[in-house]
Amino acid sequence: MSPATSPTVEAAGLVLLTRTQPPQVLLLKHPRRWDLPKGHVEAGEDLMAAALRETEEETGIPASQIEIDPAFRWTIEYDVQTKKRGAYHKRVTYFLGWIDRPLPVRVTEHEGYQWVVWPPGPMQSETIDPLLASLRQYLDRSTLR
Repeated sequence: MSPATSPTVEAAGLVLLTRTQPPQVLLLKHPRRWDLPKGHVEAGEDLMAAALRETEEETGIPASQIEIDPAFRWTIEYDVQTKKRGAYHKRVTYFLGWIDRPLPVRVTEHEGYQWVVWPPGPMQSETIDPLLASLRQYLDRSTLR
């Protein structure tokens, strides 16, 4: 089964920004790259619930400390080929979450973490960089901060 004809796997995540000046963004360290908190949506779960659950699972930061920006939502779709799952189509939706200040992170699925002054430099050209570029445009024209 090719990725185009396989079921779509839904995932959701958060870009966590602090309200400090300057703002900081949370990055999670994978073996070969930096990433954002995200993960697969479970059966019966909506995208926002999945993003908040995955963020808490991967960072220890509870949903009660995150204020979701209702106006920012960004989605990307791409085909994936892995040894474990084979070929599939993936759709990831990201939301913007605000927290008051950088918090200690309890990493569970990553090698480490870092709070980086916003905006960070290039990270991953195919997925994360377009998300961060879109968020930067949103923040530049937004008065919600």
